[in-house]
Amino acid sequence: MICRFFQMKKDNIIVDTAKDGEEGLEKIFENQYDLLLLDVMMPCLDGFEVCREVRRYSDIPIMFITARTTQEDMLTGYALGCDDYIIKPFPLPVLYEKIKALIKRSKGLVRSDLLSAGEITLNPNNGVVKCGSQEISLKAKEYGILRVLLENKGNIVTRETLLNKVWGYDALVDDRVLDTHIKNLRKALGICKEQLKTVRRRGYKIEVEL
Repeated sequence: MICRFFQMKKDNIIVDTAKDGEEGLEKIFENQYDLLLLDVMMPCLDGFEVCREVRRYSDIPIMFITARTTQEDMLTGYALGCDDYIIKPFPLPVLYEKIKALIKRSKGLVRSDLLSAGEITLNPNNGVVKCGSQEISLKAKEYGILRVLLENKGNIVTRETLLNKVWGYDALVDDRVLDTHIKNLRKALGICKEQLKTVRRRGYKIEVEL
C-alpha cells in the first residue's frame, strides 16, 4: 500500500491509489477526496513530506497507516497535521470503521472560511477556485501562492514570505521559479488577472477589487 484516497457515497467507499508520494500529490490537487491514507515509507516523497505539503493547502482528513512504531514518528505525524495514526498490523474492520467515522466527522465540521477578493474566491475546504462563476484549475504551487495572497488581500506579500510559506523555510528555490509560477497564476486567473498586482522591489498583492 502506498497512497490511498477515499470518497464516501452513502455507505460505499470509492478508493483511488497512487504508486508514490509525487503521484499522490498530483492526484490530491487535481481531484476532490474525503480522506487521505498515507504510509510513511513511500518512494519519491515519504508520507510525512506529503502530509506537510497537503496541509499548506487543504484540511482533508489524513490518516497514517504504517509499520513505523516509535513515539517520535507518531508525534511527527500529529505535528504535521494528521488526524489519526494506525500501526500495522491491524484488523481491517477496525480500519474501515475508523475511515467512516473520520470522514463523517470531517463533513460535519466547518474547517475554514471562504477566501475572496473581488471576483476571485478560494474554498480551502475543497480546493475550488473561481473567478466569478468560472471554476479555475490551478497547480499546487499556484494554488498555494493564491491562498497566501488572499489571506493577506489588499496587503503586499513579499517574495520571501511567498517562498517560505509555499515552498517551506528549508527549500532552496531560485527567485525565477516564483516568477514563473506568478506568470502561470496570472494566466490561469483569466479575466481576474488584473487583481494580481506586482509591487516593484517589494512583492505581490491581490487587490480587493478593480
